[in-house]
Amino acid sequence: MAEAPEDGLNEAPHFHGHRDRLRARFRSAGSQALADYELLELVLFRAVPRRDVKPLAKALVDRFGSFAEVVAAPVQLLAEVPGVKDAIITELKVVEAAAQRLAKGQVKRRPALSSWSAVIDYCRTAMAYADREQVRVLFLDKRNQLIADEVLQTGTVDHAPVYPREVVKRALEVSASALILCHNHPSGDPTPSRADIDMTRRIIDVAKPLGIEVHDHIIVGKDGHASLKGLRLI
Repeated sequence: MAEAPEDGLNEAPHFHGHRDRLRARFRSAGSQALADYELLELVLFRAVPRRDVKPLAKALVDRFGSFAEVVAAPVQLLAEVPGVKDAIITELKVVEAAAQRLAKGQVKRRPALSSWSAVIDYCRTAMAYADREQVRVLFLDKRNQLIADEVLQTGTVDHAPVYPREVVKRALEVSASALILCHNHPSGDPTPSRADIDMTRRIIDVAKPLGIEVHDHIIVGKDGHASLKGLRLI
């Protein structure tokens, strides 16, 4: 007669039940019912199929601050967290890329000026959590439809050089009739600096004689966004 298995020998690891419950809660109540670390667990499940990932998810949120900041964190900083391997980094960057594609799709679907909230959402998704300043330009046709979206400069933590003639030259190359400038403040505070205002006005001065309109300059950061046009600075 065969011996009975020792107690617990054939039981599934304790975290398997946790995974099922977390997935069920996400399906029934949506992401709003989950804390940031729990939503992050759902992402980590795919990369780490046989280990409890709750401690790692909590460690990542503690290190970077939020789900969004974890997903947008630079690869080299993610790799410094104990337990974060290539498979995890890949999953996080897939989520980041998917979020950017979704946000950009909302901008491309309608004229930019009639879907301003989508433009703001896209700029924040694409840039708000970057660790270096980037200058992005949305080039628009005469119907204000997006025809090109390009990062023209990437700089340091507090400066990205912008050359007005290069911006306008690129607008002419893609046959743009208008453009929207967007850049990020890695500090998190989107308040425009004197340099931001002066640079925007110089671009307007170069673009206007060529029939290219600068609709706005949007500054994004972790703490929100600022519109130079909305603040009546241009």
